[in-house]
Amino acid sequence: MLLADARALFPELAAVPADPAGDLAALEKLALWAQRWGPWSALDPPDGLLVDVTGAAHLFGGEERLLGDVAAAFAQHGLTARAAIAPTAGAAWALAHYGQGAAILAPEDYPLHLLSDLPVAALRLDDDVLTVLRRLGIKRLGELAGLGGASDDPAQEAAARDGLRRRFRNRQSPAANPLLRLDQLLGKVPEPLLPVIAQPMPLVQRRLMEPLRHRALLDRVLDDLAAAMVRALEARGEGARRLELALWRVDGEVLQRRIELAAATREAGHITRLFAARLDDVEAGFGIEMVQLRASWSEPLHLAQADLDAAAKDHGTALAACIDRLTVRLGPRAVTRPVARASHIPERAQGWQPPLAPVPARQPSLAFHTRPLKLLDRAEPITVLHAAPDGIPQRFRWRGEVREVARVEGPERIAPEWWRERSTTRLRDYYRIEDEAGRRYWIYRLGLVGDGRGGVPDWFLHGLYA
Repeated sequence: MLLADARALFPELAAVPADPAGDLAALEKLALWAQRWGPWSALDPPDGLLVDVTGAAHLFGGEERLLGDVAAAFAQHGLTARAAIAPTAGAAWALAHYGQGAAILAPEDYPLHLLSDLPVAALRLDDDVLTVLRRLGIKRLGELAGLGGASDDPAQEAAARDGLRRRFRNRQSPAANPLLRLDQLLGKVPEPLLPVIAQPMPLVQRRLMEPLRHRALLDRVLDDLAAAMVRALEARGEGARRLELALWRVDGEVLQRRIELAAATREAGHITRLFAARLDDVEAGFGIEMVQLRASWSEPLHLAQADLDAAAKDHGTALAACIDRLTVRLGPRAVTRPVARASHIPERAQGWQPPLAPVPARQPSLAFHTRPLKLLDRAEPITVLHAAPDGIPQRFRWRGEVREVARVEGPERIAPEWWRERSTTRLRDYYRIEDEAGRRYWIYRLGLVGDGRGGVPDWFLHGLYA
């Protein structure tokens, strides 16, 4: 239902914006944490994990105790988990999602002892496939298994499978083929899984014999950590793009500072200069007893020969270093780069991207356009006096001031982009206007009289010429 209707029924309802990327990142971290129960794990988006516990159950005292440890560990972190153990990933998924509580499916009970009463949705099928199966009267796994492979009569089994195969012969995806999903659940067909592999992040830290309370000593420790981080990155053939500095105080509080760089770097001096601007507001309290520096984002960076002439080396003129300093001072989103887009609508003809991100290879040709240097963020409505509805403007009012038109050039007609806009969108006629004081403007008329897409055309001011 709509959020307003839901809040009318339950005013205390809490709503937060959806974050699919953040959910996937959290699920990846959870998959790495879940490897305490098995040698490897795999993702099952949007809310599931598959862990291989083959040969590991005895370490927890058996499978029942392993499931109990799973439930207790998740509950300790405030998460509710439904877990199941089965010989195949498909059977474990079915029991975890549609079974009654925690379940253990032993090989001797496999496949129909605990699975026949589960709905066909337990096969992880697409919605349209489930609709087809419901129309065929197949609602339970036992009914589908009777058609697709559980019969003792080989001829009857072959005929049933052939009928289902003809109906779904064009379905190549496993989620769209119930026979393939059923064979995966029964263990007749292997199901490939992509394990989550931990990527260790370069990390260096210093435990201090005496707590630090002065900035000068903290800068010396930071210099040492930056040099150690450079050595760690050089050994991996990588450069840092994001660095996180953590300061552990004596009272238990952890202060964190993070910087993102425009390009991968292994220059210790550049790292310390960037962090120096972020440490001015650090309150040491009773002292800082441990400092940790971690590269949470790194990229391959090949070794390069340094300049033989030390006098020609200038650390302050590199473009990436300049962008990093501006970003630290102004904010992570304050430094961007305009790029042209393939659109003839003025407000869509350009976009913004990170300053050092690669520019698209093919750029639209804008040579036939005469655009002002200053485009308003949003076109502002104006009042225009004209001799005829479709004539050129003679006088207009903008921001409370009337301006007399001295010269006019145009119109330049820009049609709507029919492939992305509604059919009722009106075209624009742009004019280049100069008033009596010599100031030049870019205005447009939205629509034409009698175009059938609205009433009287409206006028807007869209840009200013230098």
